[in-house]
Amino acid sequence: MPSRSALSPAAVVSALRAAGCVFAEDEAELLLATARDPAELASMVDRRAAGLPLEHVLGWAEFHGLRVAVTPGVFVPRRRTEFLVDRALAEAPDAAVVVDLCCGSGALGAALAAALDGAEVHAADIDPAAVRCARHNLAPYGGRAHQGDLYAALPTALRGRVDLLTANVPYVPTPDIPLLPAEARDHEPPAALDGGPDGLDVLRRVAGEAAAWLAPGGRLLSETSEHQSPAALAAFTEAGLTARVAVSREWSAHVVIGVRPWQGDPHPGPPRPTRAARPVPGPVR
Repeated sequence: MPSRSALSPAAVVSALRAAGCVFAEDEAELLLATARDPAELASMVDRRAAGLPLEHVLGWAEFHGLRVAVTPGVFVPRRRTEFLVDRALAEAPDAAVVVDLCCGSGALGAALAAALDGAEVHAADIDPAAVRCARHNLAPYGGRAHQGDLYAALPTALRGRVDLLTANVPYVPTPDIPLLPAEARDHEPPAALDGGPDGLDVLRRVAGEAAAWLAPGGRLLSETSEHQSPAALAAFTEAGLTARVAVSREWSAHVVIGVRPWQGDPHPGPPRPTRAARPVPGPVR
């Protein structure tokens, strides 16, 4: 590591490259733009070189055009999960009540709140650090974050009223946890990664209770992997939802979409009138 008085841009790139950072130039640009003084820059470079996720070092992550605060120990939102947000907005562009379970930093809830005009947004997570982070990210939109285990965290007044329910559940099979990159394995909470023996334990729990919380015609969307998608689809169907899988080849993302049927109708009812969406700001670096 170069001395603290010699942290030129080239020195930062060199230190990051020596630590194995594949995108050393891009990361150096972000660190240089974020650090407020040379001492902070040196500390940030040290932490990144030691293996901390870049987003934990910066204190934020770019997600769906927003700069989302991410504190150490909180799950870092993945860029592929932007596909889930896009699908959610396409499925329920007029959603008035939105819930994001397993919210982590609150990135999904914030992205949905930013795009929907005046929606009532709730988020929930079992991890107190995640809930604190989510509260910070949802505050500009009037959103609320609750601590607890899935639906148990939510106000009971939401039952049967939720138009849009997202759940970026942990879906890594337990035997695969040791195979994760060290950044995730060592610095993100295990509860945000470990989905049980086949990776679908939490997804099944979310699907199983979804119909009681969704409004008629309400949507549940959850991310999964390609090889898990048939079993995830079956879990949604067994829970009484009309289900299908949406795929993004660009992001290698798979999202299971479930709809609570209208009473007496095995198919979802007609879409509600679309209301104006709030413009989403462009990416911030």
